[in-house]
Amino acid sequence: MEHNDDPFIVRVGTFFLVMGAGSFLLFVTSDLADKVDFDYLFISVLLIFIGWYFRRGKAPPPSAGRFAIIRKSREDAQKKKEEKSKAKQDAKKK
Repeated sequence: MEHNDDPFIVRVGTFFLVMGAGSFLLFVTSDLADKVDFDYLFISVLLIFIGWYFRRGKAPPPSAGRFAIIRKSREDAQKKKEEKSKAKQDAKKK
């Protein structure tokens, strides 16, 4: 999938998603008022689809590196374990 670097398009997509959610809220409110208006439902589905279409091209955020210390310690432990097993095998060969 191609990533969209234009922040304006992503913001427009967010706008359509918010408007779709608002329209869906109006639909739910009309249902609770016993005067169901399905136009709000269809408009909300359309707006949410358009918003999703514009936002789907957004590049994923960069890694935050929150677990870098844990990952590094695991890699170090694995390297030590491999070195230890390699030394053990070399000792058996001699």
